Amino acid sequence: MEKVTSLQVAELAGVSQSAVSRVFTPGASASAKTIEKVRKAADELGYRPNMMARAMITGKSRIIGLVVAYLDNQFYPLAMERLSNALQEQGYHILVFTADNSRDDVEEVMKELLDYQVDGIITASVGMTNDLTNRCAAAGIPVVMFNRGQDGDHVSSVTSANVDGGRKVAEFLLACGHRNIAHISGWQGSSTGRDRHDGFYAALAEAGVKPQVIDGRYDRDTAAAATRKLMLQSDPPDAIFVGNDHMAFAVMDTLRSHLGLRVPDDVAVVGYDDVPLAAWPAYNLTTMRQPVNRMVEATITTLLTRINDPGVPARRIEIESPLIQRGSTRIPEGLPS
Repeated sequence: MEKVTSLQVAELAGVSQSAVSRVFTPGASASAKTIEKVRKAADELGYRPNMMARAMITGKSRIIGLVVAYLDNQFYPLAMERLSNALQEQGYHILVFTADNSRDDVEEVMKELLDYQVDGIITASVGMTNDLTNRCAAAGIPVVMFNRGQDGDHVSSVTSANVDGGRKVAEFLLACGHRNIAHISGWQGSSTGRDRHDGFYAALAEAGVKPQVIDGRYDRDTAAAATRKLMLQSDPPDAIFVGNDHMAFAVMDTLRSHLGLRVPDDVAVVGYDDVPLAAWPAYNLTTMRQPVNRMVEATITTLLTRINDPGVPARRIEIESPLIQRGSTRIPEGLPS
């Protein structure tokens, strides 16, 4: 069968070919009556617009590349869904690539995205080198880093206020009466892991408390092993701040199932992200809530602004997070919940 053309749709609908083009162009103007006639004719003929041909004409693919690692972390599938939905509302689609955060893997994925001539790139939990940043800039493709920052002011990023979040956790645990405190941190090669650690460590230092710190690398097995190491020593901690919820669930499972300890009676646990599973009765995890909807909105706004006006400077956006108190920590009498 021959491919149906926009001219055939226009003839059947009784409109001009340019009217058909406007109906299928996001943001273009067309009357409700024209839209109805064109879509009815398109459905009858089985017509779909050729997006690649349009991209060659307009220089815009209407595709956003999303590079993500750590998909086993429940925060990122949630963020990806909301990013995709928000972009579709703006007439864009997402092309998803996964990378393992090694420099070579990330560089290879970014090269592929540049070959696809995407209009913009969002990186989630993935670091970028200055070379990659410069390569994207030279290709005229704006980049926004989601939930990850980078030194310098040449690439946009959107994160929660991670240093402040770490500080809030420390202040909360101190207010709960804890002094023997440990931190199973996120990967220290990431800005989020470092910032949460730095805020937490600094606030405890101001109170004269030095926590035990183990890099959990955002990995469940590593977090579980760190939990066993901490709790089987002669002076185990009575509170553990974990760098994200994904690891915190492993910590709680290990404490209960492998070590026979009670949470929070024997040891309190605090996570970071507030993924939906954190509120389930099985975990009931006290955690810092990453404002995912606001982070997604800021990411989309920043990216589309730079797509429409390449001269707009890069921005570093940090969004404040609240501490969500649940049953994995005890609330002393008099402390507001």
